[in-house]
Amino acid sequence: MTQENLIKVGMADLNVAHLTGVLKTTGLGSCVGVTLYDSRVKVAGMAHVMLPSSEIAREGSLNIAKYADTAIPELISRMEKLGAAVSRLEAKLAGGAQMFAFAGNNDTMRIGPRNVESCKEMLNTYKIPIRAEDTGANYGRTIEFNSETGILVIRSVQLGVKEI
Repeated sequence: MTQENLIKVGMADLNVAHLTGVLKTTGLGSCVGVTLYDSRVKVAGMAHVMLPSSEIAREGSLNIAKYADTAIPELISRMEKLGAAVSRLEAKLAGGAQMFAFAGNNDTMRIGPRNVESCKEMLNTYKIPIRAEDTGANYGRTIEFNSETGILVIRSVQLGVKEI
């Protein structure tokens, strides 16, 4: 991979790649990296989702990439502009870790698991199958998604490198 085809996706960000791009995001703790892929036209998309629902948004102008319920529809829209079809999209997920241990069963502190659940609900709304995932546990991840192959590379200190 060369630097020129590397497309960085920041926290609460999303982007798409066509043919030769590699989408990369770092720092996935409780956040979820949602990747979508249309293998026929080689269009890939990645969103770095921080929170499950935009209903809790308090910022003045809504950052649609920050929330599962707004990031996934926007990602699909951008991919369709590059020739992708929702009926051909497949998803892979990474992240959604429970980074800290909390006493009790307070649901508001389960951000990682709630992010994963919300992402899955949104994908189900669009009938997009989840082909693979590396979610949960208690460690961070960095991911790279190749628009040419559809391979998601996951790096973590605990488990090294794996491909899904």
